[in-house]
Amino acid sequence: MKPEHAPRRAIIRDWMALPPEQRHSAEQAAAFALRSAATHSFDCAGDRPTRILTWLRPRIGRP
Repeated sequence: MKPEHAPRRAIIRDWMALPPEQRHSAEQAAAFALRSAATHSFDCAGDRPTRILTWLRPRIGRP
C-alpha cells in the first residue's frame, strides 16, 4: 500500500462530504486541492495540489 493511501482517502472523503453545488467545477476542485495540500501532508514527487486534483478529477460534478 502506498504511503499516501490514508491522506488520499481522507481528502476524497472530505470532497464528497461537500454539498454538490460546492464540488461542481474544476475551479472549485482546484481551490479545494490547495486547501487540502496545506492541511494534509504526504510524500509526493511533484506538486501536492496537482496530485490531489488528479484524485478529485473523476469525482467533479458527481452527485
